Amino acid sequence: MSDDAILGLGKDASSEGGATPSVVPPVLSDLVRADERISFAYFERCVVNQAENAITITDDEGTIRIPVATLGVLMLGPGTSISHKAMATIGENGASVIWVGERGVRMYASGRPLTHSSRLLMRQASLVSNTRTRLAVARQMYQLRFPDEDVSALTMQQLRGREGARIRRVYRHWSRETGVEWKRREFDPDDFDTGSEINKALSAAHVCLYGVAHAVIVALGCSPGLGFVHTGHERSFVYDIADLYKAELSIPVAFKTAAMHPDDIGSATRKNMRDALYDLSVMKRMVEDITGLFSMGIDQDESFGDDLKLWDEKNGEVAAGRQYSDESEG
Repeated sequence: MSDDAILGLGKDASSEGGATPSVVPPVLSDLVRADERISFAYFERCVVNQAENAITITDDEGTIRIPVATLGVLMLGPGTSISHKAMATIGENGASVIWVGERGVRMYASGRPLTHSSRLLMRQASLVSNTRTRLAVARQMYQLRFPDEDVSALTMQQLRGREGARIRRVYRHWSRETGVEWKRREFDPDDFDTGSEINKALSAAHVCLYGVAHAVIVALGCSPGLGFVHTGHERSFVYDIADLYKAELSIPVAFKTAAMHPDDIGSATRKNMRDALYDLSVMKRMVEDITGLFSMGIDQDESFGDDLKLWDEKNGEVAAGRQYSDESEG
């Protein structure tokens, strides 16, 4: 098992752990919160199976065991095979699975929330469906990137221009700091190897960041597709959230990694991203930023409850799971 696969996970050298007859759903309150989980683990050319409430990763070098209740996102590269029971275990524990293409450029994802409550999702849908509130949230996102400026009166066009200039400055800064030549961002999503080393590193770093953002969004019960700045894509909100951290996370990691001239730029970038995600407590910050943007003001633990209600056009909500047939109509 390569260092890229097991870094930070804790290896179980035993290769016992055959699949158990069924998956036992965990109690929601027993699951590790999204902001306290391992950010991601990447594997390729291996077989993923289930073992009790964990998964096993097997390749030519042996088998390791991962307790999925502590995992944010599992990234599966080329040559991986995963069993139905393993997917069920991952889903029951609220982790996301992302299939990435050759060298980690393309990304496909699935997952389920760590909460049964849809309050954050309903709040997100409400905010994004109104032009005034959508603009207010988008401005808050830009305000996080410009903490020393007042952007409350800027239009989206002005904000995009301000952000474009900021990112260009970030690229130039890290080019000077690392000595890595920088021209422009260009890559072919269908052919990772055609890009320059720095563009390969940026692609690999951004995919890791997108994966973690997607996992946190899904874990909170929000929609990856309801973006405020980005729109029209199934992961619009993923890109919204990831963009908040690129300047301090994926861009510097990519330039620093490229400056080291590793033999495998993708693998080295993933390792460095995993370290940086942990050092900067990014998953915790994502949870705080998302809930802050939606101004929910609720305790994180409170969202683990099962809030199933019935909608009522007069009262808003009424209790579910009770008999209403004897109530008078009208």
